[in-house]
Amino acid sequence: MAIYKNTTELSKVYKGASELSAVYFGANLIFPVITDYSVEYLVVAGGGGGGVDRGGGGGAGGLLTTISTFTFNLIYNVVIGGGGGGAPNWYNKGSNGGNSTLIGTGLSIQALGGGGGGSGENSSVYNGSNGGSGGGGGTYGFGGSGTSGQGTGGGDYDAVSLTMCGGGGGAGQSGENALPERAGNGGNGLTSNITGTLTYYSGGGGGGASSGTQSTGGLGGGAAGRSNNNSATAPSATSNTGGGGGGSGGGGGPVGGNGGSGVVILRMPTSKYSGTTTGSPTVTTDGTFTILTYNASGTYTA
Repeated sequence: MAIYKNTTELSKVYKGASELSAVYFGANLIFPVITDYSVEYLVVAGGGGGGVDRGGGGGAGGLLTTISTFTFNLIYNVVIGGGGGGAPNWYNKGSNGGNSTLIGTGLSIQALGGGGGGSGENSSVYNGSNGGSGGGGGTYGFGGSGTSGQGTGGGDYDAVSLTMCGGGGGAGQSGENALPERAGNGGNGLTSNITGTLTYYSGGGGGGASSGTQSTGGLGGGAAGRSNNNSATAPSATSNTGGGGGGSGGGGGPVGGNGGSGVVILRMPTSKYSGTTTGSPTVTTDGTFTILTYNASGTYTA
């Protein structure tokens, strides 16, 4: 069958009396011509876990967002980073969160997991860990560093009281240094309107303390720190926000709060959306755009 180009009017292709919407030559689509298209993405890694026994707050997961070109008929792989575990005892820091990635032809995006909060009573784990955003410092500890373009650093312990710990860094604001009367608050995350609703992501966890007012978690899923409570586990961050876990209070009984898992969100023109996915993303619309929200790993075929 020959297909001829007509430059003066719209051409159509028929098989018998049926108009065809697509024609292939082997595995190659030759009609109609489909062009690449732009997609906005948000990639958020898992947040770090909080420290224990006057522990620092967990750092938020790294956050990356921009617009990129997707190539037609190719698969893009999405991996969601898990939240880091809170420190189980004073000989360990909170664990770092897992990395989140979006990888396909011409595109390789990796957001780094948030740093775990430092813990008390053991000099090897005083300092918060580095990550997308840094974990807060535990007793005698300093905050970890964030990654440029993804997050900020964690806050330091208070050298006067020696009982107040630093908050974890957020994507948009550093973790607060501890004060003599209060542990450091977690740093706020950043807002995105990618879903059509303005939402915060990647807030840092609040630091722990043996007394005083409880610290707060940063906007974007960060958990509050625990104050003066020897039996309760510190709060965990909100799932699929990249928030950092809270640091625990005094005593060796409690453990640090877990970090929140990450999320990957894609926004594209509905006219270009292929409908071919794995991993069961949540599919919503906003005007003329379709939004895919991945709370678990999967794929999208452009």
